[in-house]
Formats: sequence, structure tokens, C-alpha cells
Amino acid sequence: MSSANKGVGKVEVTLKWDPSPAGAPDRDLDIIAAVYRAEEPHGAPAYLVHFGSRSPDGTITLQRESRTGQGFGFDEAMTLELNRLSPEYARVVVGVAIQQGGGRTTFGDIANALVLVKEGYRELDGYGFADLGEATAVTVVEFFRDAGGGWAWRRAVRGFDADPQAFTELMGAEQA
Repeated sequence: MSSANKGVGKVEVTLKWDPSPAGAPDRDLDIIAAVYRAEEPHGAPAYLVHFGSRSPDGTITLQRESRTGQGFGFDEAMTLELNRLSPEYARVVVGVAIQQGGGRTTFGDIANALVLVKEGYRELDGYGFADLGEATAVTVVEFFRDAGGGWAWRRAVRGFDADPQAFTELMGAEQA
């Protein structure tokens, strides 16, 4: 079945933050995407894409990964080719987690963190983590198949106090 509604096709999620102050441990933020099957959209993810990985079919890739936030512009970038994703998948949740190797770090400790969601040159959404000061991980956007089989999106900001591994198990849970 096809639809005249194109929906969202190829999107990019980018992340930036200021480096740690001199003498402080590096702060490492990571973009994580969790992909869910149509028959279990809020269960365990079918697979995850994060640093050092990509989706099995190559539709979700992390092009840039930073461990420090140093550099100009956005430090991390993930491309999601939703229009190429198999029909067996109906939901993708994208979030950001802070690595906790140097002691507990929250978004309140990170200066100027910003995530942007774009389709081509069109900015779909932007979010700056200021209101989630005590969170160590946060979901930011959810992509889902609409009734016509195309992809739609919605802002899905939810803060978590969890390390990156625990976050990947919680990020797709249905909201109460």
C-alpha cells in the first residue's frame, strides 16, 4: 500500500556542547537511536545505534562522534534514512546520554548543550537541555509510522537519571 503523504524521509540529529573547563574531566555526550518493531513499539528495541555502531541495513549512521565537545559547530551527527527503513520497524526514539566515567554528570553541569533535528535544510526542532538539570540522559524526538505508512515525528523530551546502558532499556517505554 502506498500513500501520497511523503512524511519525513531523511533526517539528521546533531548535538553540541561546550567542553569542560580547564583541569576538569572531559564530558562525553552521545546520541543514541533505538529502533522498535511494529508489533512491539514500546518493548525492547530491535537494535540500537550509538558510538561505534550503525544500523544493520545502513539506514541509521553516526557520522561524527566527540568525546569532549571540542570543535566548531556540532560535535555529533546522526543520519536517519527513515524512508529506507524496513516496514517491520514502526518507531525510532532518539536520545542523548552523558557517559558517567568521571563521576556523576548531569545536564545541569553541561554548558550550552543543544540538539537540532533537521530534514535537509529545514529545522524540524531544537532543544537546549536547560530545564532537565538533574537528568543524565534524555529522549528528544520520536519518529513513528503514520496511518498511511509514512514517517511522522514529535518532540519527546523526557529526562532520566540513568547511565547510558540503563537508558537504552528505558527510553522507549510508554509514558504513563
